[in-house]
Amino acid sequence: MSQQPKQEKDYFWQIIVGVIALVAVTLWLVKSQEHGKYVTSQQAIQQDKAFSAYR
Repeated sequence: MSQQPKQEKDYFWQIIVGVIALVAVTLWLVKSQEHGKYVTSQQAIQQDKAFSAYR
């Protein structure tokens, strides 16, 4: 009676997809946070053109 060892399921591709999704979400969150800073600066420049560094 020889028993076949159970082959463990390989989760390599699931881990790769998970890491890629995590990186994508992190980049999206950082980018969306940075966007607010530029909107505030743009509004300040529109109100007072002397506020701009590009005179």
